[in-house]
Amino acid sequence: MTQLMNRCYRLRRRPAGTATAEDLEFVEEPVPDLRPGQALVRTLWLSLDPSNRIWMSDTHYHLPPVPIGGVMRGLGIGQVVQSWRDDLRADDLVSGYPGWQDYVIADAGDGAFTVVPPPAPEPLSALLGPLGHTGITAYLGMTDIGRPRPGETMVVSAAAGAVGSVAGQIGKALGARVVGIAGSQRKCQHVVADLGFDACVNHRDPAWREHLDELTPDGIDVDFENVGGSIMDHVLTRLTVGGRVVLCGLIADYNGYGAPPDGRGRLDIAKTLMVKRAVMQSFLVLDHMDRFPEATTYLGGLIAENKLRYDETVVDGLEHAAEALTGMFDGANTGKLLVRVAERMDVPGEVQA
Repeated sequence: MTQLMNRCYRLRRRPAGTATAEDLEFVEEPVPDLRPGQALVRTLWLSLDPSNRIWMSDTHYHLPPVPIGGVMRGLGIGQVVQSWRDDLRADDLVSGYPGWQDYVIADAGDGAFTVVPPPAPEPLSALLGPLGHTGITAYLGMTDIGRPRPGETMVVSAAAGAVGSVAGQIGKALGARVVGIAGSQRKCQHVVADLGFDACVNHRDPAWREHLDELTPDGIDVDFENVGGSIMDHVLTRLTVGGRVVLCGLIADYNGYGAPPDGRGRLDIAKTLMVKRAVMQSFLVLDHMDRFPEATTYLGGLIAENKLRYDETVVDGLEHAAEALTGMFDGANTGKLLVRVAERMDVPGEVQA
């Protein structure tokens, strides 16, 4: 019988600055035999997220850092191909943390996977986008912190990205005037023409600050912040009294994890918030798993009403995951960045232990 082999990425070293493919090692290893209480899961889809870069550092970011030599952590969708567990059956679709690999052995009680209840959405990748942690993140940030009211002005950074694009469309559905910030003129055109934002600013234009000021003459009531850095600094100067800042991500700073500080002068954020009597709040989607059904019901309704469009940038093949992650920090993707690892298989029921 042929030994089943597993391709995987292992963390070779912690990046100092921008993460590169050389920080990871792509290896092929035999898959161990299953023991009682275990299931074998094949990765179908892998989500690439800014948090991948933080997990490569020595910083604890809601989960421990990936150890040197450990399999790179990653969210994804998988299929159970063999099981010695009562809670997972062969052919079940599961969501969770398969990691950057073809196969993963899931131990009972580790909480790494939950079963996707049938019928699964079509396409399946939507479970990592608008109907998964991406869309739910946008929903929670908007409903719990941003709370835009009709007629208010809302700004979304990384507006063409996975979370920002959904957050902006939720803002529109709630009656706000939504201005995006994106990294190219092409993305700005997409955000306005296809996603329905009222306007968008290309932050690579030297005059982007002036453009944003012109588009927000009465100030900014809600900032859905995905970027941080100089972009957030300027947006905060435009806050209205009582403004709300949804601190979702700081991707501009993520490649600095593990690197020495550069000594940049930064806005006095505390003083700015105090003067504007504004609120800045961060959150973590995994802290609100009890609300996932509420969120997916709302998001599914927007999709059904044609009020929510989502985009995917799909990379085919696990072997291209590392270079795709590097490209994400250069703004190469539009919408959700995904790796298609494998197609769903026909799994015979007799492999269930």
